[in-house]
Amino acid sequence: MNGLDKITERIDADAKAEAGRILADAQAKADAIAAEWAEKARRETDDILARGKKNAAERQERLASVARLEGRKKLLGAKQEMLGKAFDRALEQLLGLPEEEYVELLAAMAAKASVTGRESVAFSKRDRSRVGKQVVTRANEILARRVAPKLPEELTSSTAGAILDKVVTAGSALLAGTGMLTLAEETRPIRGGFILAADGVEMNCAFETLVRLARPELERQVADVLFVRE
Repeated sequence: MNGLDKITERIDADAKAEAGRILADAQAKADAIAAEWAEKARRETDDILARGKKNAAERQERLASVARLEGRKKLLGAKQEMLGKAFDRALEQLLGLPEEEYVELLAAMAAKASVTGRESVAFSKRDRSRVGKQVVTRANEILARRVAPKLPEELTSSTAGAILDKVVTAGSALLAGTGMLTLAEETRPIRGGFILAADGVEMNCAFETLVRLARPELERQVADVLFVRE
């Protein structure tokens, strides 16, 4: 091998060595870059997954909150409906009382509501023809009895004494200017109860009005009976 061949061989060996180093360095850099991006990809993936889990948890909580709110609204609506039915049922029971009890109830109410004892009493069309006269007569008896003196039992136990008691009662009412309720000619569009009127002033004692006015005060008590306290 002459000198030229040796030089050529040397150059070739050096070139191969340099190429190996370059390739090795390039491979190392490529591996480092790949590892760096793999780590970035892992971190990004973990971050995306974490955000996804957080978003999913937040969405789940929002949906659960909406569901709870909707549930409370439906429960409240159901309770209100049941309360309404309870008060409707109370009104129906008042309207459905036996006639004798109905008359006594209305008479006691009229006597209590009366201010002068000389008001007119208006009923529904049905009640006026059915119990109107009875209620007014009985209410006047109650009003008259309030102002009449109490006679000894030995006087009122006989038939004559009973008549005397009625005369005294009527006379006392006449002197006091009470016990003179009258049955109004006109009727009112009410379901039950009555309307007291005098000198252009009316007192609404219709059952549906009384139940409606009493509801705010009684609703909590009715709810305590219908529902378990929360």
